[in-house]
Amino acid sequence: MIQRLLHFLDSSPVNFLAVSNIVKELEQAGYRRLNPCEPIGEVAAGDRLFVTKNDSSVYAFEIGRKPLADVGFHIICAHCDSPTFRIKPNAEITCEGGIIKLNTEVYGGPIMSTWFDRPLTLAGRVIVRGEDALHPQTRLLHIRRPLLQISNLAIHFNRQVNDGVKLSKQKDMLPLLGILTNELECGNQLINLICEELSREQPTALTDILDFDLYLADASPACTFGLHNEFISSGRLDDLSMCHAGLEALLGSPAGDVTKVLAIFDNEETGSQTKQGAGSPFLSSMLQRLAFAQSGTVEAFYQAVERAFMVSADNAHAWHPNYSEMYDLTNHPVLGGGPVVKLNAAQKYASDASSAAVFAEICREAGVPCQQFVNHSDIAGGSTLGNILTSSLPLRGVDMGNPILAMHSCRETGSVADQLYTILAFTRFYSAS
Repeated sequence: MIQRLLHFLDSSPVNFLAVSNIVKELEQAGYRRLNPCEPIGEVAAGDRLFVTKNDSSVYAFEIGRKPLADVGFHIICAHCDSPTFRIKPNAEITCEGGIIKLNTEVYGGPIMSTWFDRPLTLAGRVIVRGEDALHPQTRLLHIRRPLLQISNLAIHFNRQVNDGVKLSKQKDMLPLLGILTNELECGNQLINLICEELSREQPTALTDILDFDLYLADASPACTFGLHNEFISSGRLDDLSMCHAGLEALLGSPAGDVTKVLAIFDNEETGSQTKQGAGSPFLSSMLQRLAFAQSGTVEAFYQAVERAFMVSADNAHAWHPNYSEMYDLTNHPVLGGGPVVKLNAAQKYASDASSAAVFAEICREAGVPCQQFVNHSDIAGGSTLGNILTSSLPLRGVDMGNPILAMHSCRETGSVADQLYTILAFTRFYSAS
């Protein structure tokens, strides 16, 4: 199971590829793609359905034996985007000696210093000409080799580098792409590279490439480490590890009375206020359509919401042995200690005493430990999916996640045991009536 996680992490350097990989797993398990432009039609117990939005979010449904109005639904939600750097349009900058660097902008809130001096690559989607202007084609791109690097300034030019350096997003975070060898190709190296990579699968002309959404990604593979290989090191553990756990539980849990939902959103790292984010009404509208298709009444949806329970799965901060002063005195989860319920008096999380108790009981029934996280009162925390989703869809739910170190670093650290614990807890949640 951990090997499957590592493979998923390596093959999902960006949101678009993560969703593509999840869709492949769903289709292999017998899930049928819905077209939101078409009527859903009849819905029966045991139906396995999914729908995507923007190629970067995916929503899977397994219809339970009992009507939605009677038992509601069990939903696990996570997000597939991670902090990184987006390639700007007209990105090539040719410097002295023919060195080419790319113009980038920050996506989300990365720890920028962790992106220096490591092999990077490009991944995302490319939009190519289709049958007409309103219907272009989308092609996924993942260059599977080290391609770029953001290089540090030598310590001899910055003697204070180990005392802390303020980094400029525009100046310091531009990666090297190569050295120009043909003056005629000046300004075209990136687009030529994209065309070459796309043509490996299907012939693609330069004039057919209309636009792209491309991002930097760590080219080093995910791995385990430690005396007993008890740690996981990878980029994008936040939040692909929770996407993986939710998918494993969805496909591994038996059919039951309650409808199971897995919602993988995009753009959590930038506030979720997009058509494919948790702030969108898209999931709510799909659940309404399913409830109506099953019962013939709108009322069934509102009854289902009141009987539903949501697990918002987004990773939590693990206690760092070098910085214990940054954590709450009595609520600091540790690596290997089990999934973490996140609590916040300012309502940054959806958890309250009731929903936290429900999840703790689910963990107990699954035979796994459960921890709690509360921010140090002098340190502000972030928000996540739960409170954003529940602001438009009034679900009872809990915010939780696995504890990790170096959240938003180019490479984060998690625990093998915690990933296995969470899959067991999620499987039990989907199996509960």
